[in-house]
Amino acid sequence: METATKPNHIGRKISRIRELRGMKQETLAEELGISQQAVSNLEQSEKIDDDKLEQVAKALGVTKEAIQNFSEERLIYNIQNNYEGSNKGASSVSVSNFNCTFNPLDKLMDAHEENKKLYERLLKAEQDKIEYLEKLLKEK
Repeated sequence: METATKPNHIGRKISRIRELRGMKQETLAEELGISQQAVSNLEQSEKIDDDKLEQVAKALGVTKEAIQNFSEERLIYNIQNNYEGSNKGASSVSVSNFNCTFNPLDKLMDAHEENKKLYERLLKAEQDKIEYLEKLLKEK
């Protein structure tokens, strides 16, 4: 199987990481303070000096080593293992594991209590208005 990124072509690795992060060349160029054409040239370069690589890594939100060690095969292998590992013991039907970190009934009861407090505040405001109007009527 031929790889999309040659092991030592730093520019292609930068391009692939940028694409995987959903970033356009223009965005990376803006982050680096260079032109889009300069980013294009950078991504075509087989080697890049360490300082520039450090700047690119920071702009992409990864480490310099992550760019240098990037491999499509490792990425695909990791994704595949994590996907398959998440469904261990499941039947052949795809199963998603959704674990709530809260009790939905508690959230519903909290919302009910908040609504109740709001209603009581509105009722109190209306009662205050009535008292105020009655006071005005008595003064006349």
